[in-house]
Amino acid sequence: MLAIDHVKSVVAITVRRGGTLARLGHDHVIASHTLDGYVAAGMLKAVLRFKLSEMSVDEAPLRAQAGLPPPPSADAIFATRRNMLEHVLEAEKYPWLLVQAEQAPGNPALLNADITLHGETRRYSVPVTLERKDGTLRATGSFNVKQTDFGIKPFSVMGGAMVVQDQVELRFDISAR
Repeated sequence: MLAIDHVKSVVAITVRRGGTLARLGHDHVIASHTLDGYVAAGMLKAVLRFKLSEMSVDEAPLRAQAGLPPPPSADAIFATRRNMLEHVLEAEKYPWLLVQAEQAPGNPALLNADITLHGETRRYSVPVTLERKDGTLRATGSFNVKQTDFGIKPFSVMGGAMVVQDQVELRFDISAR
């Protein structure tokens, strides 16, 4: 059994703007560095979770990795985080994101992942690159999800003239020791 190394692990979610007034908004990268969980390496199963209220918004290095310009103002980041936690994710009611994953039978480059968010669980086939070195297992990859799959209504203002796109990109780099 290997424990998730939260110091070396990150989940980053790229959220893009949309609508007729999209140019007035910002794309964002939301991230968690506080992953908790384990990998049962022999059985190729993993369970991890993180608390939504501990996510960061728009760390400069993660924005650069996503191909986004430098972060917006501190006020814009604060407002984004507040809107995300209170109005979109309802983090007080649904405080955790949970992932239960196992390697797809016969395909070491694919995980079957059950993701629970906002009181809903959905299964995804997730492409993954696994590396084993010096007692550490590292899993990296990315895939897209829709907020509405989890019963989440994407953030919208001005009658939908400025919205957050339904589809978001989830990237992960997770190490376990």
